[in-house]
Amino acid sequence: MPTLPTIPGSVLVRRGGDTIAEAVSDGCTAGTRFQIASVSKQFTAAAVLLLAERGVLSPDDPIGRRLGGCPPFWQDITLHHLLTHTSGLGHWGDYPMIDPAEQVDPGELLKTFHRVPPLFRPGAGWHYSSPAYVLLAHVVQQAAGRPYRQFLAEEIFTPLGLADTFAGAPGDRTEIARGHDRDGGAVLSWELDVTGMGAGDLWSTTADLATWIDSLLAGRVLGERYRTAMLSEQVPTGGAEDARGYGYGWFAGSVRGHAWFHHSGENPGFRAFDAWVPALDCRIVVLSNSESTDAEALDPLLGLALG
Repeated sequence: MPTLPTIPGSVLVRRGGDTIAEAVSDGCTAGTRFQIASVSKQFTAAAVLLLAERGVLSPDDPIGRRLGGCPPFWQDITLHHLLTHTSGLGHWGDYPMIDPAEQVDPGELLKTFHRVPPLFRPGAGWHYSSPAYVLLAHVVQQAAGRPYRQFLAEEIFTPLGLADTFAGAPGDRTEIARGHDRDGGAVLSWELDVTGMGAGDLWSTTADLATWIDSLLAGRVLGERYRTAMLSEQVPTGGAEDARGYGYGWFAGSVRGHAWFHHSGENPGFRAFDAWVPALDCRIVVLSNSESTDAEALDPLLGLALG
């Protein structure tokens, strides 16, 4: 097996049915669960599309049809806009009154989102927005008639055998990674059950995330229509070639001459990344409990994985 660059945490690379690289470090094991931060958005998107597949809702539904109390200037925002970051809603920095580390009542959080006008009219631009995905998680709860974390567990995690994956605070679960800053100091977690719900609230392992990608590609999560929609460039991001477009919960672009779909995530103390390269049938998963893991640290791994 090739020598991997040293990344605190867990790394897994598969091509076809073969594992070509796997490593754990810094006291972690293959069963250690990490916050996957914004990689969680893939599961949020899948939950919305699963309900769409069942005819419970549609990506074209206005958000106001699904959540009560929305302000008038949200009337043209659809679930599609939220899924693709084209709603005009801001990211966390655009809501300075919200501290993602503090516990807040869900209703109060939504009211805070309501008070900040969109940055642009729906569909007129692209602006990455975690609050948009928090709203989507609330839509799933309302449409499914059960808590978001319960829906994910019953409809995605358990059917796919993702036994080490869960949403929200870990409670008394074991094999939980502790987040660290760049200097190795312990970092307090974000409030995952409310503020991060749908946007960065999941914990998982590299093996479970590889199984997640395989299950998605094999049609065990969504049928062809919505699976294709999820893994297609829905909108341009205006960004670099490796992330020039966004699907539903995935960036789309090309790297080292290959088309790929991927997402990264950053929560305090944690870094996460997963990717699928269709031409090589290559799946890459990196989960780290150190803020020192960045794009520069990932570059040698990509060279190893993609050749």
